[in-house]
Amino acid sequence: MSAHPTQATASAVEPMTLAFDVTVSAVQELSPNFRRITFGGYSLRKFGVAGDTLDLRVKLMIPSMDAAGQPIPLPEFTMEEAGWYKEWLAMDPAVRGSMRTYTVRSERLDAVYPEIDIDFVMHFDDSGHGGPAANWALAAKPGDTLTIIGPNNRAAQCTTAGAYGGIEWRPGLAQRVLLAGDETAVPAISAILESLPADITGHAFLEVPSAADFQEISTPANVEITWLARGASIGRSRPHGELLKAAVAKAVPVPGWVGLKGAETAAGPEPEEVNVDQDILWETPQRLDAAAIEATKNPTLPAGALPFYAWIAGEAFVIKEMRRYLVRDVGIDRKQVAFMGYWRRGKAEG
Repeated sequence: MSAHPTQATASAVEPMTLAFDVTVSAVQELSPNFRRITFGGYSLRKFGVAGDTLDLRVKLMIPSMDAAGQPIPLPEFTMEEAGWYKEWLAMDPAVRGSMRTYTVRSERLDAVYPEIDIDFVMHFDDSGHGGPAANWALAAKPGDTLTIIGPNNRAAQCTTAGAYGGIEWRPGLAQRVLLAGDETAVPAISAILESLPADITGHAFLEVPSAADFQEISTPANVEITWLARGASIGRSRPHGELLKAAVAKAVPVPGWVGLKGAETAAGPEPEEVNVDQDILWETPQRLDAAAIEATKNPTLPAGALPFYAWIAGEAFVIKEMRRYLVRDVGIDRKQVAFMGYWRRGKAEG
């Protein structure tokens, strides 16, 4: 694949995404369950969006391996070609490899040699088997190559702050925030926290397999960061999401008036049912409109400020339960919260 436009389309409207051929510059073990891989390449001069990357998602083209353990090269696709994805999807799965979604943890795009960091969750079952991305990351070394599909910094959607579809953090004018996620959301939450202004308050909860996975995160904001360890390092582990749900419920309790009106009373409407075994749970608001801003004004805050915005991501069933709690039990307006099922237990991304 190539990040360079073809001659026929060079003068056409810039595509929103490009395929970037990159090389592994460095590999760093962050913790027992996190590995940071730095990718570099001059093609990344065309990568990026206006403003902070926040929870920017990219696609990694994980190659299949031949009998000798060498990556099988893909044909030269260019993102400007109509139907390139269908063409790739139609290839033999044993040849085309896998496409996986990851968050850009940090970037140094203004450097002479541009680089981005991507943190991989190194999840393997009891037999040592992992998914395509974890297996690739485990074997990755400097000099290895990969193709990343990401934002074209010359496209209109990427030159306007907040317009790129691969970023979901859209707090509007919220002054108080909640971020919650499991290990798959740690890179996104970390990047968001580092970008927050000093006048933002709130909570950030990050649930990870063990205390050895706790990381240092610097933020200018007055957001309390809490790490939650399931306890895998001590031979036993709490159920996935149990600690996260409890922490969110403590930070955002059910309004007191709900209990006074009876056991069947809810603060908000029942959210639409989503079968997370069949469908993707991905419910994110666009920027709050003027009516929503007017309805949530607080005289103790600056004019137009919104009291609350939540960003929740991780295992889909856990996110579904927290979605019901925040929307139905607490009564939070769905325009003020983003729910993202990053993965589903027992189901590969497809």
